[in-house]
Amino acid sequence: MSDDRPKHPDTKLVEAGRRKDWLRGMVNIPVSRTSTVLFDSIADMHAAYPPKDGRPSYGRHGTWTQWALAEALTELEPGAAGTRLFPSGSAAVAIALTSVLSPGDELLMVDSVYEPTRHFCDRELKRLGIATRYYDALATPEQVEGLISDNTRAIFLESPGSLTFEVQDVPGICAVAKARGLTTLIDNTWATPLFFQAIGKGVDLSIISVSKYISGHSDLMMGSVTAAPSRWAQLTRTASAFGQYVSPDDAYLAARGLRTLGVRLRQHELGAMKIAHWLQHQPQVGHILHPALGENPGHQFWKRDFTGASGLFAFSLVGGDEAARDRLIERLELFGIGYSWGGFESLAVPADVDSLRTVTNRDYGGPLVRLHVGLEDPDDLIADLANALALYPN
Repeated sequence: MSDDRPKHPDTKLVEAGRRKDWLRGMVNIPVSRTSTVLFDSIADMHAAYPPKDGRPSYGRHGTWTQWALAEALTELEPGAAGTRLFPSGSAAVAIALTSVLSPGDELLMVDSVYEPTRHFCDRELKRLGIATRYYDALATPEQVEGLISDNTRAIFLESPGSLTFEVQDVPGICAVAKARGLTTLIDNTWATPLFFQAIGKGVDLSIISVSKYISGHSDLMMGSVTAAPSRWAQLTRTASAFGQYVSPDDAYLAARGLRTLGVRLRQHELGAMKIAHWLQHQPQVGHILHPALGENPGHQFWKRDFTGASGLFAFSLVGGDEAARDRLIERLELFGIGYSWGGFESLAVPADVDSLRTVTNRDYGGPLVRLHVGLEDPDDLIADLANALALYPN
């Protein structure tokens, strides 16, 4: 196969970021732990600056261990200029927003956004003199355009939305933003670039919590921001000014996880879909919030724009209160109780959204449970859910 021939996503997952001069004859990129880089001469030292990926200068600017992961993530987003790595998904969000906003600016933020992102906007951006205005996740591009003011500089999307999984019209909103000269950012952790190529849909900055599906093993914290060409230099300057850095050991683990993302994510999808369809027939279950199901808000956009679904979704319970919901979760044996998701293990947590919404008030008919369907056999997970539901709401 010639080098210029387009490669399928699964091939990219294996090959991306594995430059021969970085591999040095090995299958995996070596882990390079260093702070100081030594040069043969003063001229060579000066030539290493300003820092550039692929040219060692100082440990904080990375070595091939970090560059390989960043380059691989960039290759998964056709049209992207580059990727920067951060010590967590929340750090990635914070730097991405800081790179495009200044005091006096306004940000349009989707109301279904991840809780730490909301807190960053309401506390830190507010402290910096940057206003945040929330908009409904189901707002049309025209409705979003109607919210744009003279001070609006950016629009943030999260599709599907956190906890409630509304799917947005990302290309439509991005088209509005581009026509008005605004920057668009998206939290693309749920789908990853494997199932949703955000840059190709018009997004300027695509953010991922690498801790989740990219890693896949619940053993590291990391975030990434992949930028379109028009935002790459700005993102790089801001990340460097804040001294953002990830350890080579974590970068190695994340790159190792990336190689199996395709097979893992499709297995998560199969298991989650089987469980979601089973839940549709359980009398204790009300709404099922899964983007791939026709009843889910914004399903038409998922069907148009996505190539798959991950293992994270939610459902509501009927006939009980939050205390009964919590007892149900505690009865589960194969679903752990814990934050995050995207690893091989299944998780179940309460999804309480009332305090996390500003402009949205939807009735789900009962308390919500968020499931992450891991890599266990879905029939065993269904049996576990059946046992717990049999005692609900008692």
